[in-house]
Amino acid sequence: MRAVSLNGAVMHFREDGDAGGRPLFLINSLGTDFRVWDKLMPLMPEGLRILRYDKRGHGLSELSPGPYSIDQLADDAAALLDHLQLREVIVVGLSIGGLIGQSMAARRPDLVRAMVLMDTAAKIGTQEMWAERIAAVEAGGIESLADAVMQRWFSEGFGRNHPEELLVWRNMLTRTPDAGCADCSAAIADADYDIIRDIRKNVAN
Repeated sequence: MRAVSLNGAVMHFREDGDAGGRPLFLINSLGTDFRVWDKLMPLMPEGLRILRYDKRGHGLSELSPGPYSIDQLADDAAALLDHLQLREVIVVGLSIGGLIGQSMAARRPDLVRAMVLMDTAAKIGTQEMWAERIAAVEAGGIESLADAVMQRWFSEGFGRNHPEELLVWRNMLTRTPDAGCADCSAAIADADYDIIRDIRKNVAN
């Protein structure tokens, strides 16, 4: 295991592949740790230096006081790249990871060569929706939402054919600290990188 203190929190990370290869930075989703990418790793081509990490409040990284912002989480990601002296990185962002990637690309373009955005958007959901989820987590913990989340993540057939694996994924979610999930949910609620919409609004005015 590797860890480093960045921006007031200890970050857990891992590198695989070619130490001298093209850097690829995988940023995972809400309620998961960097193991979410495990099955992808054997399929990756040679010649890549693959970096994964647990964002604050997730996995083995430190749970610092929240709530967080996407820019704060992006600053953590950028600080990790600075620590490892990585530049011109290909960023692959899943869900909240895509928001983190967008923020980092906008504010630290020296770090990002290209992005792959997966199951994400410039803005995800509404503030009201996220407020409801945060309230549910604060009232009953992630456990209260776990079954509904599994239904969103996996098909009915997957759960029926792979019950053991589904349980492992559920455990990953529910073992995420409630505060980490709530604080990152607050970050998602406030994030909006819809530059095209803003341009159209300014032109209309």
